[in-house]
Amino acid sequence: MATLIQQHHAETQFAKSYVAEVYDLVKKRNPNEREFHQAVKEVFDSLIPVLEENPKYMEHGILERIVEPERVISFQVPWIDDHGTVQVNRGFRVQFNSAIGPYKGGLRFHPSVNASIIKFLGFEQIFKNSLTGQPIGGGKGGSDFDPKGKSDREIMCFTQSFMRELSKYIGPDIDVPAGDIGVGAREIGYMFGQYKKIRGGYQAGVLTGKGLAYGGSLGRKEATGYGTVYFVEEMLRDIGLGFKGSTVVVSGSGNVSIYAIEKAHQLGARVVACSDSSGYIYDEQGINIETVKRLKEVEGKRISEYVVEHPQAQYYLGCSGIWSIPCDIALPCATQNEIDEIAAKLLISNGVVAVGEGANMPSTLKAIYQFHENKILFGPAKAVNAGGVAVSALEMAQNSMRLSWTFEEVDTKLQEIMKNIYRSSIKAAQEYNAPGNLVVGANIVGFKKVADAMISQGVI
Repeated sequence: MATLIQQHHAETQFAKSYVAEVYDLVKKRNPNEREFHQAVKEVFDSLIPVLEENPKYMEHGILERIVEPERVISFQVPWIDDHGTVQVNRGFRVQFNSAIGPYKGGLRFHPSVNASIIKFLGFEQIFKNSLTGQPIGGGKGGSDFDPKGKSDREIMCFTQSFMRELSKYIGPDIDVPAGDIGVGAREIGYMFGQYKKIRGGYQAGVLTGKGLAYGGSLGRKEATGYGTVYFVEEMLRDIGLGFKGSTVVVSGSGNVSIYAIEKAHQLGARVVACSDSSGYIYDEQGINIETVKRLKEVEGKRISEYVVEHPQAQYYLGCSGIWSIPCDIALPCATQNEIDEIAAKLLISNGVVAVGEGANMPSTLKAIYQFHENKILFGPAKAVNAGGVAVSALEMAQNSMRLSWTFEEVDTKLQEIMKNIYRSSIKAAQEYNAPGNLVVGANIVGFKKVADAMISQGVI
């Protein structure tokens, strides 16, 4: 018995050393890329027991290979604004891993976009896409272009220039981009039209999130927000709770946030707060989702305008204060690292029961530690917000078959996918001695599928 314990200890120490060595290499090769380092560390810390049990992953150099993108593309995007001035932005596409399918991941247009953010998003996308059970690899892209305050002509001019370069590297069986922050139906439409003109043919499957008139899928717009709520509902069901009768805080007021609020309301919750980059609103009676939809999706206004129509609500400058509002369920759906250790402690002290990450990596590692230490149900982004890319894959399937499914068909498939992600993640966490830890479970499930495919295909 003592010999077996010593052997297990030695294997554990070897796996830890291997992980630490590869992580140090990542930091050395990618200096000053804080977000990418954070994403890699979160995954690596979960994989030690898997590496102990399956030394083949170390023997085949899977960690060294999986942290290196298969291709990184950076390019200039020149365009002319409404004043006739030439502007130049930077464009990116990181094609991270194609072991289980063509690269798949959104395009983000935001001033904060840089190589680190695109790489962290692309790395996360590998495991998120794997979790969906769909045959899609990981990729991500975008630009530091800011669509806010731009005219429709300027946005068309920029997106057409962006697609002129990006079109060289994408295709229905190569890389299939979609939307993300700053990229909605309008931007996708302009890019699809430009791609069609460049290629001289109609390839519907090259982009997802398209309009319904030209190959889009019913349910895609709602998918990430609805999927977030479906996943959290599964977490809550395991402890005999649900959204019905609960108080919910949702950060953000973009696509993910809007449809998370809508679905939470449909399930009987009272969503009392949401935000944008300037501040947040608190409506004790419950957010009127139709007002938020009109302000943000139709009129393009700031969330502060909500209180003009609903004087019982309050508006507060600064979006971080939203986490001081007492709630049963917190859904961070805005951006990365919006919940730090201080915000996590505030949520916990105010009685939060569950946190579901609708955005990509919205909680810092210290915040996640606080949630786990205090037995808060915590759903990590790569599992919770996988509904968007899952329905994007369903859109690809419909494009390939030249048919369209009803909203009910898509929504039923989405619910089943989210349930399967939760069940497989909770099962893996139990199997690897981390019961209830969905960070560990989701990382392991996502990793093993991709790693096994990489081994099967050789060192390429």
